[in-house]
Amino acid sequence: MSEIVRPPIVTILGHVDHGKTTLLDFIRKASVAAKEHGGITQHIGAYQVEIPRQARDDFAENRKITFIDTPGHAAFEKMRSRGANVADIAILVVAIDDGLMPQTVEAIKHIQGAKVPVIVAVNKTDLQGIDQKVQLAKIKKQLSDQKINLEEYGGDTPFLPLSAKTGEGVDKLLEMILLVSEMHELKGDPALPPAGVIIEATLDKFKGPIATILIRNGTLKKGDQIEVGEIKSKVRGMFDWSGKPVNSAGPSTPVEVLGLEAVPGVGAVLGEPAEVKEAEILQSLVEKLQQGNTKTLKVIIKADKQGSLEAIQASLEKFNTERKIVDYIATGTGDIGEENIKLASSVGAIVIGFNVKVAPTAQKMAENEHVLIRTYNIIYELLEDVEEVVNTLLEVGQLEEVLGKANIIAEFPHGKLEKIAGCRMIEGIIAKGQKIRVMREGVLLGETKLKSLKKVKEEVNKVEKGNDCGMLFDPPVDFAIGDVVESFRVI
Repeated sequence: MSEIVRPPIVTILGHVDHGKTTLLDFIRKASVAAKEHGGITQHIGAYQVEIPRQARDDFAENRKITFIDTPGHAAFEKMRSRGANVADIAILVVAIDDGLMPQTVEAIKHIQGAKVPVIVAVNKTDLQGIDQKVQLAKIKKQLSDQKINLEEYGGDTPFLPLSAKTGEGVDKLLEMILLVSEMHELKGDPALPPAGVIIEATLDKFKGPIATILIRNGTLKKGDQIEVGEIKSKVRGMFDWSGKPVNSAGPSTPVEVLGLEAVPGVGAVLGEPAEVKEAEILQSLVEKLQQGNTKTLKVIIKADKQGSLEAIQASLEKFNTERKIVDYIATGTGDIGEENIKLASSVGAIVIGFNVKVAPTAQKMAENEHVLIRTYNIIYELLEDVEEVVNTLLEVGQLEEVLGKANIIAEFPHGKLEKIAGCRMIEGIIAKGQKIRVMREGVLLGETKLKSLKKVKEEVNKVEKGNDCGMLFDPPVDFAIGDVVESFRVI
């Protein structure tokens, strides 16, 4: 082993228009690396900056930070690479005038789900006419409601005001990134085979399939034979984030790679055995079942002939005697193809094959989309595996049907102790008399009843998707903006 301290890999998340791009641009343009390489020549989804040595007297060389520049929370979710987080540190950008907004809350959920350290950057401190003391206190309270524990209150989350427009406070943010990375002792071993994740990929009409690989560990060299998913390739060329040709890339380094046989999917993994991927997908499925997020086992079945298909369905029907546990999304004969994987991905199903093959393109898509495929040649083995998953479902307990959902977008005082939840309906119907619960990031805050349900100022019996309303709970629930209200019934 020849471990070294590697640069932290950082992603920036937050609400639209709160300054994520402005912050990235300021950091990039002010970096030593940008000046050395003559500015930015291309976009590969990630880049590195250097913090000058004089600002870090305890290090002999400039320190580097790798920023992932792929936008959107969906991309961040894909890049979590089957549980192995790509980013080491997340920066949560919050505009001082707006505070936490719906996308901010969504970003917090992604960060907490990834279990990475977070630094809160309160942006736009250059705005005039704002009582900064009041606004900062408000944001701290909102963060606390979302279980973000700030350092000044005994937690471990730094809170830094800054202006991405003027650059004030950005140097402190970069210093804090390095400090947090030191605390977590980020290490890499350049001597190991390369392991990394695809963060961008495309088909260039001149270069052919190209991909940006973020090397997490080991070293990727020009001329290496690599395999990403089912795609085997030889690295014909590599370029760093500024467009400069390089012959090797070590831990925490993003590089654009030429020579791929096909375009891999975002989130595809370099240097991960197939059996590890399948085990993690299966574990993810079981965890969802145990959390109660999935109430039925959704399956797509492909068999070699109609007789086999009918026999499998008849055998699986034994699980549906009391209630519907196995839900047939689609059935058919022939090999498993891409259309089966697309459907499975969209509805959260698994794909079961009997005496059939899996098309290579479908296998690759399944790995990228985290769809579990199981193929069998013996029917009792198929039934044993399904029974194991069904038993997990039964352990979850009674089944429920969610009738309606609403986001809490505001709160208003009511009397001395109560408060009204200002809600926006996002699914179905919420009505008086239904069972009501309030959730925060998937965790139950409490079950209650509707004491009052108002649309504008009129008391109503129900509200439907797309409408705003006010809800008063009895008994009261200590809700916060960003929480979810659900109406449900037990099946």
